[in-house]
Amino acid sequence: MPLVETVRGPVDAGTLGRTLMHEHVFILNEELARNYPAGWDEDARIEDAVAKLSALAARGCATIADPTVIGLGRDIERVARVAARTDLNIIAATGLYTYNDVPLYFRYRGADRAGTSDDPMTRMFIGDLAEGIAGTGIRAAFLKCAIEEEGLTPGVQRVLRAVAAAHAATGAPVMVHTHPGSGSGLAALDELASAGTGPAGVLLAHCGDTADLDYLTRLADAGCLLGMDRFGLDIITSFEDRVGTVAALCERGYAGSLVLSHDASCYIDWFPEAVIPMFAPKWNYEHIFDDVLPALRERGVTQEQLDTMLIENPRRYFAGS
Repeated sequence: MPLVETVRGPVDAGTLGRTLMHEHVFILNEELARNYPAGWDEDARIEDAVAKLSALAARGCATIADPTVIGLGRDIERVARVAARTDLNIIAATGLYTYNDVPLYFRYRGADRAGTSDDPMTRMFIGDLAEGIAGTGIRAAFLKCAIEEEGLTPGVQRVLRAVAAAHAATGAPVMVHTHPGSGSGLAALDELASAGTGPAGVLLAHCGDTADLDYLTRLADAGCLLGMDRFGLDIITSFEDRVGTVAALCERGYAGSLVLSHDASCYIDWFPEAVIPMFAPKWNYEHIFDDVLPALRERGVTQEQLDTMLIENPRRYFAGS
């Protein structure tokens, strides 16, 4: 079976085991953390991350895919310090996260703004996949981009096309942050297809934010994977709706199109830490194993379907078959 790159090195795709397909280790603004470090203690955050990911591994999770890319504060050396002290596989991503414009760094680099192989963004992504990130030799294994309710802005289009070019050059699968309320998953599939990336290697993140089965089955029928990946963020969509939607899709035969996750992190600086338990008390790595899987079983989801979503679909995504 093909090898999959992880932060600790390549592993056989067949050994990935139970995989949560959208979890971050750290999300932060590196400039703020370096210049205004109140609340950021590097060693303490490493210890906290090791403890949280070790607790996840104790629940039977073997692997997480971490789509933290440029725009979300990726520091692969920091993640490597965590990975060295856990039994969990951590799969790193390359790409760029924006809802609108590209960073100013790219504005005047690359005469061709359409995201061809001449775009420096594309060359960066290919380098992360083929050679390693930031000179560490740690290779990314998938590509990440985003299209929110702002839609296909020129900046977002450029990133999508750069991702598609990197996919064409390397075969690495693609994950797209989407906004189901605006149907941006459909726009992402159309744009990627126009750049040569078919749906078989695409995972549309955050599809679990809607209970619109017509929209979700339309995406699944196109041939991509759907990320039911924000369990615990009940402030966006309730626990009952998230579980009910997965159960309904499984009943219709779509277990082969779904992956599960939380979109949680060991540390995220988007919110004051004390506030998170108030608006999302279950937004943590263990929620799926402690609460979601039992609830899905109660609604008739079989163990075979759970294994498909947690083991087989992630393996197929990374193995490319």
